[in-house]
Amino acid sequence: MAASDFIRDIIDEDIKSGKHKAVTTRFPPEPNGYLHIGHAKSVCLNFGIARQYGGVCHLRFDDTNPSREDVEYVDSIQEDVRWLGFDWADKLFYASDYFEKIHDYAVELIRRGKAYVCDLSTEEIRKSRGSFTEPGKESPYRGRSVEENLDLFKRMRAGEFPDGSRVLRAKIDMASPNMNLRDPVLYRIKKASHHRTGDKWCIYPMYDFAHPISDAIEGITHSICTLEFEDHRPLYDWTLAEGPSPCRPRQIEFARLNLTYTLMSKRKLLDLVEQKLVSGWDDPRLPTLRGLRRRGCTPEAIREFCGRIGVTKFNSFTELELLENCLRDDLNKRALRYMAVLKPLKVVLDNYPEGKVEELDAINNPEDPSTGTRKVPFSRTLYIEADDFREVPPPKFHRLSPGREVRLRYGYLIKCVGAVKDSSGNVVELRCACDLGSRGGSPADGRKVKATLHWVCAERSLPAEVRLYDRLLLTLQPQDEDFRKCLNPKSLEALKDCRVEPALAQLKPGTTCQFERQGYFCADSVDSKPGALVFNRTVTLRDTWAKLEAQAKR
Repeated sequence: MAASDFIRDIIDEDIKSGKHKAVTTRFPPEPNGYLHIGHAKSVCLNFGIARQYGGVCHLRFDDTNPSREDVEYVDSIQEDVRWLGFDWADKLFYASDYFEKIHDYAVELIRRGKAYVCDLSTEEIRKSRGSFTEPGKESPYRGRSVEENLDLFKRMRAGEFPDGSRVLRAKIDMASPNMNLRDPVLYRIKKASHHRTGDKWCIYPMYDFAHPISDAIEGITHSICTLEFEDHRPLYDWTLAEGPSPCRPRQIEFARLNLTYTLMSKRKLLDLVEQKLVSGWDDPRLPTLRGLRRRGCTPEAIREFCGRIGVTKFNSFTELELLENCLRDDLNKRALRYMAVLKPLKVVLDNYPEGKVEELDAINNPEDPSTGTRKVPFSRTLYIEADDFREVPPPKFHRLSPGREVRLRYGYLIKCVGAVKDSSGNVVELRCACDLGSRGGSPADGRKVKATLHWVCAERSLPAEVRLYDRLLLTLQPQDEDFRKCLNPKSLEALKDCRVEPALAQLKPGTTCQFERQGYFCADSVDSKPGALVFNRTVTLRDTWAKLEAQAKR
């Protein structure tokens, strides 16, 4: 059962009072972009409430602006909602389904003297609205007769006038303290082909006009939207009150999701894509559901995240760390473990037989014993992480260094007895001695070591590219009008010479696993293929960023 919140309290009261016997919600995206994690909050809320109260949730595309919409977005939105774990059954609708009814309603408003055709330009309308301290100025066309307005609106629909030359406005109150009630535009001329209706229409309803009518037609009981629509609620209610439908949905606003270190503006995300600052809408650095999925995020983790943040009436920022923690919690339970070396350093075990390859037993997931074990090859020549060796170890460094002994995961104790350097003095190979009696357990004399290293077999391991993704922004939120100045130049580091254990060749693209001691990684769903493995870092094993920030402040 979901935790109580002010929206569910309202619904509980509506059911208790008998106002509603059943609950009908809707998720109403505009098909002009890809969904991001902010939309996921709305998806989980609307579908979750319908599920909780035994009601239904519609998926409705508010497709009232053909110049910005595309069937590509329609398809992607449906796929993303399903990926999140929700289904609308036969309740798929479009605002364009109701264009004729919305048009007829507009005609009825004209007949009743509630709407008029205005010839002012967009800029002139904006200036005439006044300010928060001064009333607006009535349009010189506000006094047109009903007959003239009906004729002009009919000719607008027939395509007689160019774009921007005329609009249909509601006749409400130019002195209203709410700017949205100062004769808002209901229809505009837009000679653009619609992805569903083609060229049938050249006038299109504004979102604020089409939305409440669509809600009423569908019998929506609770129209849940984000807080920026709070000031639009009087117009929503006016439209319903003046309309022919007896259905009166209730609009309820909640605070949108603002996530630190990323962008949540669809316009800014589009700019990143169009300027090719990212690889596309599915770039793993983006908060789009496509990007998060490609990065390796699970729908279960995102649903848990949306449940934890809850719903409030106050705008605030949610820390990215909360999403990362939800990911770790989920992946720790389900992700299989593998070994991968991202920055390889060659290790030769001098006393291990040449040509010999052992198959060691490795645990697939200690959190889930049912996953069993796998075999990993072990030989005389291995790779370890370059960072796991220091020629001159700093204090508290317990990994490999000259004369020091460590354990190899699932394998033997080894001691560094020498290092080979290149002409520049860089260590390129380690020579080590292997305690052949210490496989998988403590040596006979009971000595202990303080570090266990992961490794891969040099002969049997596979080459791979590993992409290390970090935060999109350097700051909690953009600090400049040009948000591009806040982009993290190190948000992507592509490591081309990694080595991974051979079992990873069988990992299906799009599957997330754990690289032991490294973090969680996903086989890239676009670029990874047999013979050319590519992995994206989903999340680190701990909050590495916060740790680095703390160190930098010391």
